[in-house]
Amino acid sequence: MEKDLKIAVLGGGSWATAIVKMLCENLNEVGWYMRSAYAIEHIKRNDHNPNYLSSVEFDIEKLKLSNDINEIVTYADVCIFAIPSAFLHSELEPLTVTFEGKTVVTAIKGIVPEAGLIVGEYFSKNYGLDLNDIGVITGPCHAEEVALERLSYLTVACADQEKAQQLAAYFESDYINCKISDDIIGTEYAAVLKNIYAIAAGIAHGLGYGDNFQSVLMSNAIREMKRYIKKVHKMKRNINDSAYLGDLLVTGYSIFSRNRLFGNMLGKGYTVRSAQLEMSMVAEGYYATKSAYEIIQKHEVKTPILDAVYEILYENKNPKKTFKKLSEKLD
Repeated sequence: MEKDLKIAVLGGGSWATAIVKMLCENLNEVGWYMRSAYAIEHIKRNDHNPNYLSSVEFDIEKLKLSNDINEIVTYADVCIFAIPSAFLHSELEPLTVTFEGKTVVTAIKGIVPEAGLIVGEYFSKNYGLDLNDIGVITGPCHAEEVALERLSYLTVACADQEKAQQLAAYFESDYINCKISDDIIGTEYAAVLKNIYAIAAGIAHGLGYGDNFQSVLMSNAIREMKRYIKKVHKMKRNINDSAYLGDLLVTGYSIFSRNRLFGNMLGKGYTVRSAQLEMSMVAEGYYATKSAYEIIQKHEVKTPILDAVYEILYENKNPKKTFKKLSEKLD
């Protein structure tokens, strides 16, 4: 990779908007694909995304905006995907150009439901990308705090450590601190699982459980995450690193966490459907729960928290009774 590579972000949500903001700190031009022509025209006229992080003002001269995915992928040397996993497959259907010679980076915290694969594996299998040409961006980092320029931390993972370091340089600024990792599979699974555990934390809060229970829930969650990731991708990693434990904690406790909010609504008595309709943003953990549950059924791993969330979301089990049983399994 070279310093003057062209980088593009694909997605129109809050995380995509935050990534564009971070890149604009270091680049003279950033490509930006979003499906909504209305949103693009609004940004051109008013310098901000009309739907997400509207407080962030952009220098329009730095943005190459388009609702044509082929145009943006052709333009970019590095394509950063921040499209919700549930919609990635359909968003890519119009794509006619290839990723040959490009680096694909996933900032998506989910599993592609049509394939039952985390996003990096999906690109590798369906588009023939070598793992050295795939990167992963994880937290702990909320888009809302990036918008406020509060000190935040990112982990950039890639099998090619030199490439990871060069990618990280594009994001670093006075308020963004980056570290690198070679665990592209593990960090991506951690990003998926932490959303599920955040739903669990939200359900517990909605049901009236206190901080004492939440601390035990999160303690069990990080150990469950370790067992899960070790089974699907065994390698040396420290589960207490920020990309795993840190991201879990911020997603489980933050007021900005949409997955926690979603779970909180379920705990308060909302149905899954009514909670989804009430929210303006996608709770990735809802879609991830089904896929993560199905993946781990192939292995002998104890995942009581994942199982409980799955039962509530997909088997219509009563949250109060389900969490009473879960509380007896935690230690």
